[in-house]
Amino acid sequence: MVDRESDHETGRVGVSRRRFLEATGAAGATVGLAGCSGGGGGGDGPIQITMDSEWAGIGDSVSQSLHDAGLDEEIEIEILPGDFESGARRSEFTSALDAGRASPDIFMMDSGWTIPFIARGQLVNLSEELSSETLDYVQNDYLDSAVSTASDPESGDLFGLPLFPDYPVMHYRRDVVEDAGYDPEGENWATEPMSWQEFAEMAADVWEQNGGPDGDSFDYGFTTQADNYVGLACCTFNETMTAFGGAYFGDHENLFGPIGDRPVTVNEEPVHDTIRMMRSFMEGPDAEYAHPDFPQISTTDLLSFTEEPAREPFTGGNAIFMRNWPYAIPINLDSDSFDPEDYDVMPLPYGVEAGEGAYEGTGGPAGALGGWHLTINPNTQRLDECVQVLEAFANEEVMQSNFAEGGYLPPDPSVTESVDPDEVGALGDFLDTLAVAGQNTVPRPVTVAWPDQSPQVASEVSAAYQAEKSPEDAMSDLESSLSSIESDLAE
Repeated sequence: MVDRESDHETGRVGVSRRRFLEATGAAGATVGLAGCSGGGGGGDGPIQITMDSEWAGIGDSVSQSLHDAGLDEEIEIEILPGDFESGARRSEFTSALDAGRASPDIFMMDSGWTIPFIARGQLVNLSEELSSETLDYVQNDYLDSAVSTASDPESGDLFGLPLFPDYPVMHYRRDVVEDAGYDPEGENWATEPMSWQEFAEMAADVWEQNGGPDGDSFDYGFTTQADNYVGLACCTFNETMTAFGGAYFGDHENLFGPIGDRPVTVNEEPVHDTIRMMRSFMEGPDAEYAHPDFPQISTTDLLSFTEEPAREPFTGGNAIFMRNWPYAIPINLDSDSFDPEDYDVMPLPYGVEAGEGAYEGTGGPAGALGGWHLTINPNTQRLDECVQVLEAFANEEVMQSNFAEGGYLPPDPSVTESVDPDEVGALGDFLDTLAVAGQNTVPRPVTVAWPDQSPQVASEVSAAYQAEKSPEDAMSDLESSLSSIESDLAE
């Protein structure tokens, strides 16, 4: 069976994180935890956590920071490198839980598919195990959207401890826009989002001053991810639609259900406008189904772009602006096509002002939420020790260490804002922008229905982007398919 979530996660979480570590020099580190393996579960060895291999690579510093935060020195941890591809990781965890295996003791779960495990009753309820101090810290200070993807949509109980979030920014060539007469520093681009209208007009002007689509300076004014893949449904379309005031299921309180008892709201004007804008970006305002108020700033190549194909032209000096994840920052800083001082990032634009969207939670700048959580295997025979490990991870100094050693954004936004820029490597110069981006995240509507719904979203949006269907026809068809899936699963 093909895993429909895999393509997006392979590009962003696996390859991307590895590239970050290569760029910051951490990729060659070796596992430095726990002198023995085969423990965990019901043994006397280390507590076993299945994470990315990159976490294993910084294992010594992770272990030391946890013990510095108060974890009992007698509790050892062993990081088991899981499959870097998210869908395969999910399948491994499903098999382990279905078989009742006690190892690993702790799972690192994608925020995009933790809730289905919660719905199936396959994880330890952390609201019943963590200290009240830690629960209060998570509920009050962690990124709200990250906490929501780690909680039971019905009871609100916490089943996962957010480990690190991920959210996109707009990468751009500072030297090129300044040469075109713009002043990013004076206009506070780093922290004050502009509208998509302002952005598009500016990007079109900068591109035109450098030859535009017929010139030989830059192939693209702007790149993003518009391929027919899961990243279109969960991320780029989701965030842009939200910024215009649109939604999949109305108010954001419906993001995680109840399935079959929430409105399907894709066939509405803000959603149509999102598609029309992208049509204009690719083929110009006179193209079929394009938005007449937005200029061309790219080409139809976007229709085949996922994360890395969108990044490569930018890093190679052939694009002026790019929507992508923070993993691209150290890669861009290491580019042979431009100097580090010629590069910068800013928050994603907004479609309508915050609070002016058609539904609660929409409008204003919006960036798709990615990231991972720590969850406890209910079959472990060492629950108390697992809880102590999670308690230690919920510590500002541990978050700072993980940020500095591996580039993992803290789940507490205030830590991102207060950390010493000199101690967090390549991301240190961009903390202000990352803090703003973190405050404006939107999660995908993760329920047990989403694995069936996301391919439908990607397919219909892709058809509209390619003008195979009008925005109205594509979203009418999507409305029908989403409603049908909702109905079938609610029965």
